[in-house]
Amino acid sequence: MTDPGKAVFLSYASQDAQAAQRLCNALGAAGIEVWFDQSELRGGDVWDQKIRREIHDCALFIPVISANTASRHEGYFRLEWDLADQRTHMLARNRAFIVPVCLDATPDAGADVPESFQRVQWTRLPDGETPPEFVRRIEQLLSGEARPATTAAGGPAAGVASGRPSRGAWLAVVAVVIPAAAAYLLVEKPWRARPPSPAAFAPPPHSIAVLPFVNMSGDAKQEYFSDGLTEELLNSLTEINDLQVAARTSAFSFKGKDTDIGTIARKLNVGAVLEGSVRRSGNTVRITAQLINAVTGFHLWSHTYDRDVGDVLKLETDIASAVASALKVSLLEDMATKIELGGTRNSAAFDAYLRGKKIGRTALASDKDQAVISAYTEAIRLDPNYALAFAERSIELVNYANWVLEGSAVREAYERASADAHTALSLAPALADGHYAMAVVLGGSLEFGPATEEYRRALELAPGSARMLVAYSRNAAAMGHTAEAISAGRRAITLDPLNFHVYRGVGIALMDARQYSEAMTAFRTAISLEPGYVRNHALLGGVYYAMDNFEDARAECELALDDRVGQGCLALAYEKLRRHGDAEAMLRRIESTSGEAGAYDYACIYAQWGDKTKALQWLETAVRLRDPGLSSVKVDSELDPLRDEPRFQAIERELKFP
Repeated sequence: MTDPGKAVFLSYASQDAQAAQRLCNALGAAGIEVWFDQSELRGGDVWDQKIRREIHDCALFIPVISANTASRHEGYFRLEWDLADQRTHMLARNRAFIVPVCLDATPDAGADVPESFQRVQWTRLPDGETPPEFVRRIEQLLSGEARPATTAAGGPAAGVASGRPSRGAWLAVVAVVIPAAAAYLLVEKPWRARPPSPAAFAPPPHSIAVLPFVNMSGDAKQEYFSDGLTEELLNSLTEINDLQVAARTSAFSFKGKDTDIGTIARKLNVGAVLEGSVRRSGNTVRITAQLINAVTGFHLWSHTYDRDVGDVLKLETDIASAVASALKVSLLEDMATKIELGGTRNSAAFDAYLRGKKIGRTALASDKDQAVISAYTEAIRLDPNYALAFAERSIELVNYANWVLEGSAVREAYERASADAHTALSLAPALADGHYAMAVVLGGSLEFGPATEEYRRALELAPGSARMLVAYSRNAAAMGHTAEAISAGRRAITLDPLNFHVYRGVGIALMDARQYSEAMTAFRTAISLEPGYVRNHALLGGVYYAMDNFEDARAECELALDDRVGQGCLALAYEKLRRHGDAEAMLRRIESTSGEAGAYDYACIYAQWGDKTKALQWLETAVRLRDPGLSSVKVDSELDPLRDEPRFQAIERELKFP
């Protein structure tokens, strides 16, 4: 192709090759340049480097549609269609780019084609027989003399008959051309002033989102593997200091949705998108990855990798390096070491680790903690040097201890968690997840000074991780370091704008900082993102309570009636609303399920009820039991009635807040 900028790209399914050839011959006879790929090798490097470039540069894209394409969800023509569709989304006013041709009676309304293909009229060319009228139409579009017609009501244009044009065929051509002129007048209206265009999309430089790679293994049970591998690739990219990476939860929120790249990029505020597919067969995996410039819609890079599952660490490094090169981001000399730190080359261990991550991701409560711990335990059994598995198991053990276990079992779980965190750091001293795990253990053990240092070290090692930013923000707020907490929280939201856990964490930090209106906004956003997580209603109710809006506090907390935090909130709100019997009943309900493990909660309730003696007694019990809730003593507004009491001040000194 001598001048792709003036050429036509013809995209077809292999079963329609003969019909596509007829169309190509008719256009070529008129001197129109056509890219018509007839090679047997359609895919891999050849396709990546050549096909993408031609779709990027061509003037017109003609998708050849038939029953063969409507019934197939795979094939390289689908990839070509996706590329063309993405280009139209980035260049929304360039309606002349797509010119669909249908070889049979396939209806556009029910056909599985991109939306952009349905916005313009289809031309029917049975078996690819191409009359002169269609050729002249393409010549007009290439010269800029005409624009394609948009669909009036979702239906295709009348077809052009095969062979010599009859009177009906001429009427069909008129049906194509006249709507085109009408569409120009209706859409362009050059005599009328246009409304101001929306602000130009200007994402931060060197910013990227990694969309969940499609599971092409033919086995839905392998979904955890494609998701987990995508997350590991995403984490690898966060190791590149000059690259801003949208966090996992926000990027994965588009999974299974037919959302175009431009919309995704705008919602995540990123300049590039990495997407791809994973096909696994036993211990062999094929990964196809492609990088798209989200501003222009053009493809920057793509590649297909065939690897053993045990070689995924090297694969992560290779893809991260390729992405950095395509985005012109500098890599540190030790980037491979950073990416592969704490990982495994044992394929079975990696598989077990990904299963643990998947189970943990799908749980909105603590009901699957044991299954998660078991999966990480299996990964560690298979590879005793798997530092990441030790770190993740440590964190899960703390969660399990805090929310499920009681009595001596809590301390035993903490001891196991501490041992795992130490092992993770002994295996990989520079592993951010290991320092994060250690911080979680220390904080839950009331070692607030050392915990704060571990949170700080984790963030230093992974400054682009929303997970580390949220954890650092919550701890900083609890320690009374308000400015640091808010700064880290805002950065976390920038990286993970669609993650309800992030807004919940930031909301707690803002609440601890006594910035209630901002906390309210954070919790409301969290609720809108995940209505099923009822604890956020309890947290929002706590904000209303702190603002003396007791009726709204009651309404929100009753939505979390089965949650321990919601029950504590109701005990407070009912008392303020003079529903003393209901308040007492709610306290009894908490006591019946929590026992002494609820000591800190009881201290808060009695402090708000005005019974300082009982409040201090329970607070001292919480200290004796090493209740993790004591991390909030310094900033918890519910304990404000006790702050002038010598016994309270003695407890605060004993806890040695940094």
